[in-house]
Amino acid sequence: MVSGIVAGLNLWDPAHVAGLAIVVTAFLLGMLHGITPDEHTWPITFSYAVGGYSTRRGLRSGLVFSLAFTLQRALASELAWFGLSRLFTFGSVDDVVYLVVGAVMVAAGVTILRRRRTVHLHFFGLRGHPARDPAGGEASEEILRDTRPWMPAVHGFVAGWGFGAFAIIVYTVLAPAEHSAAWGWVPGAFFGLGTTVVQVLAGGLFGLVAARRGLDAEAIRRVALHTASNTLTWGGVAFVAGGAFGLAFPRLAGRGLATGIHLHNLDHLGLPLVLVMVSVLGVGLTTLVRQTRLEGRASAAAGVAG
Repeated sequence: MVSGIVAGLNLWDPAHVAGLAIVVTAFLLGMLHGITPDEHTWPITFSYAVGGYSTRRGLRSGLVFSLAFTLQRALASELAWFGLSRLFTFGSVDDVVYLVVGAVMVAAGVTILRRRRTVHLHFFGLRGHPARDPAGGEASEEILRDTRPWMPAVHGFVAGWGFGAFAIIVYTVLAPAEHSAAWGWVPGAFFGLGTTVVQVLAGGLFGLVAARRGLDAEAIRRVALHTASNTLTWGGVAFVAGGAFGLAFPRLAGRGLATGIHLHNLDHLGLPLVLVMVSVLGVGLTTLVRQTRLEGRASAAAGVAG
């Protein structure tokens, strides 16, 4: 029965769906949303999964983020059934979400990695020195803190308010098609669960990549947390800049190049995809490679010295 429903679905532009077809459509759209490089999920999942520096923690980060995202989508779906979707689907909503998500990303990135340096004025300019602790000893200039489960949870709930092609389908087609308010939340919930399946697997993969660096446990931790911090901090800056640009120049921000790919999130190359590329590829993977090399050199030097 389910296979027959799947065969008859049009995930690009579903219409006239009812009953079980609503649930199946929402779940499959959620999986597609998780697979495609969506700016509301991939940068955050990558950051926290890598920051977990293990497959298990990566899986947990993906799960926590996605369950919070699912809760938000279920709530928004219920509101859409009552005809209130206009409250969170206005034209500049994505730009506002970019600003909020970006600010939260920067705050999380700074929380993970803090640099304690006192600045003194020297003849040739400003120089930083490691801060001294109250006992009079010299403290480390870097304070690395493990990520906390509430971080991806907050991000998941906030990022879920982003509005794109998938959200349009959930809020304007699937949720209103439910026959009563008691079921209005179902399309959003199953959309979120579809995303959860993919994001949990992606989180585990990112965590595995972080753990397989050929370094000792503490070096792996440093690499992972540096990568998470940089991705969140500078990715957050990119999100804030993108949101501000979108609010100031909505026409320019809304432009994109058609890719010819008949798949939501990949059919156009625009600001959303640029944010993913900057955050995950430009900052995240670059930091991961660079920090791995630095730690590898430091390990090799220590081995020679020993």
